[in-house]
Amino acid sequence: MELPFADTAQVSAALRRQGYLADEHIAQVVFLATRLSKPVLVEGPAGVGKTELAKALAGALGRRLIRLQCYEGLDEAKALYEWNYRKQLLRLQADRARAWEEVEEDIFSEPFLLTRPLLEAIRSPEPVVLLVDEVDRVEVETEALLLEILAEFQVSIPELGTMQAASRPSVVLTSNNTRELSEALRRRCLFLHIGYPAPEREKEILLARVPGLPDALAEQVARLVRSLRLLGLRKPPSVSESIDWAQTLLTLGMERLDRRTATETLHVVLKHQPDIEKAAADLEEPGEE
Repeated sequence: MELPFADTAQVSAALRRQGYLADEHIAQVVFLATRLSKPVLVEGPAGVGKTELAKALAGALGRRLIRLQCYEGLDEAKALYEWNYRKQLLRLQADRARAWEEVEEDIFSEPFLLTRPLLEAIRSPEPVVLLVDEVDRVEVETEALLLEILAEFQVSIPELGTMQAASRPSVVLTSNNTRELSEALRRRCLFLHIGYPAPEREKEILLARVPGLPDALAEQVARLVRSLRLLGLRKPPSVSESIDWAQTLLTLGMERLDRRTATETLHVVLKHQPDIEKAAADLEEPGEE
């Protein structure tokens, strides 16, 4: 099988073409994941680009992205598969004259199977990228199900037997670290932490993600966002919110950012009123060190 990337430089270039600016560490982890066929567990604050990394990887590899959005209460039926009970009931009503053994074999067959993201990724004839988003939101029982899938890349359905992956998917799991994940899950993955970028790197991200953004404005936004993150706010601004801020300022026709405009648009980058009030009181003149 032809390997997708020869080195980390190719990873960086491929991700950049998808609009994702990966630093050397991110590129190295992605490179190793593709070479070792290991899942990647990406942790970090919300909005720093964890989900975007999976999307960019799918684009770079030319693969379909299959996303399992995790939430409290997610169970096997929503993550893996379930039977189409309504369709089964209709078949039962139509086949009352047949023996139960014949009907049972019929209704527990492929046409009545509803695949969910995990099973869809395993059954895909072409390689895919499987994104398990916000895995820290699921209960321990669902995490155990993920462990089984990641260990063998196969699923056992009692009525149909064992379904093995036709092609091994590339797997990215993201976590906002709202709860501690099991050591068993961590052992199966390469670990990647993505934090808030330095102002110089955030400026690069802004210029890449906001077409037409003036260089000076990108630098001001990046430095001002850094200062906001140092204020001890309830919810520090994420990278995605700094992008929103830059897009807002560009829409308003701004080429440079002054204190008044920054104060009037804080609601774009901060989402809690006490944070906005604290930031407005402590706000430096944009461009000051």
